[in-house]
Amino acid sequence: MDKLIIEGAHKLQGEVRISGAKNAALPLIAATLLTPGWHVIHNVPDLRDTRTILALLETLGAEWKKEGTTLLINTDSLNKFEASYDLVKTMRASILVLGPLLARLGKARVSLPGGCAIGARPIDFHLQGLNNMGANLALEDGYVEASVVTRLMGGTVYFDIPSVTGTENILMAAVLAKGETVIKNAAREPEVTNLVDMLTSMGARIKGRDSDRLIIRGVKSLKPAVVTTIPDRIETGTYLIAVGTAGGEANVTHCNPAHLPALLEKLRASGLSIKESGDSILVSRQARVQSIDIKTQPYPGFPTDLQAQLMSLMSLANGLSVVSETIFENRFMHVAELKRMGAEIKINGNSAIIKGIEQLKGARVMATDLRASASLVVAGLAARGVTEISRIYHLERGYEDMVGKLQALGAKVHKEKE
Repeated sequence: MDKLIIEGAHKLQGEVRISGAKNAALPLIAATLLTPGWHVIHNVPDLRDTRTILALLETLGAEWKKEGTTLLINTDSLNKFEASYDLVKTMRASILVLGPLLARLGKARVSLPGGCAIGARPIDFHLQGLNNMGANLALEDGYVEASVVTRLMGGTVYFDIPSVTGTENILMAAVLAKGETVIKNAAREPEVTNLVDMLTSMGARIKGRDSDRLIIRGVKSLKPAVVTTIPDRIETGTYLIAVGTAGGEANVTHCNPAHLPALLEKLRASGLSIKESGDSILVSRQARVQSIDIKTQPYPGFPTDLQAQLMSLMSLANGLSVVSETIFENRFMHVAELKRMGAEIKINGNSAIIKGIEQLKGARVMATDLRASASLVVAGLAARGVTEISRIYHLERGYEDMVGKLQALGAKVHKEKE
């Protein structure tokens, strides 16, 4: 197992290129299960999570090869319908194969998912939606067992709270269902739109792109996809925040500024210079940042996946800030580790009150989940002294070559064996 060693208090300078979005690539890969043929997905990041879902597809009978950042997947020989615990336990997004398997094969057996310990994230939304479409569902020995007599039927699916993976699973199931499916209070994240565009290019009939009401008219068959994964908005935000925390100036390229409206507004309010130009963002910090308050919300609100990183920035801000988490109930596990570095943070229910200090100090800390690990990297880049971050396998689930990208910005960072 590796750990990350950071010698902090060095300003960042240069350029960093953003990879394809993990949270977009995973449903795009799952969607290839819907129809036979060779599918082409461009701009796919090389991550633990993308490797995991490809291994899962292999167990179902698919084959794949990668040429640079382009992924080619052949689903002609799909011959199994079970996603085993051994693979699903490491990544919650594995549940995304449930909808397409059921739509194409009429049956699926998928282990209840694992992943980061940031909250319950139940799959009730997925199951209720599929039940509304005529699926027979049962939970047996830790597996979701789903089947349909002939073909899924169109229905109305309402989410009490917008669910990204729930919306994606129902979308993939609905495109081959008989009749019309309406998803109400659907998630509006750019990753969902990326999937809608892929399915539409395959021949699906979907109305309501970018809205919280999706109408899907099922078709009998689809054609293989050619699609490009959108840039990773969470990776983009992480590097913007890192520069704001450590200081300096960097050009973040191959990103989509339109996918980060809430973050860019908040960073500007903190005093950072943010200049958008096409597919790049120039960020710089010349003085101490000012405190701001944030409240995580579904898109286009402030992303929960950037909450931990923003808290590292606020740990060094001038004044008192409040960070409220409304999406996941257990997403403050990084607070104890930041406090080891000198941060002054108090938890009050689903809010964290941060009193900014002048300087963080390096310490030995432990990553507890994907985005918490990113927040510790951000804090370590600004801290005086050396920070050691253990359990960085979390980090490698969602950030492609973070060490190399940070080194290119002048950061003193490297990996060592535990």
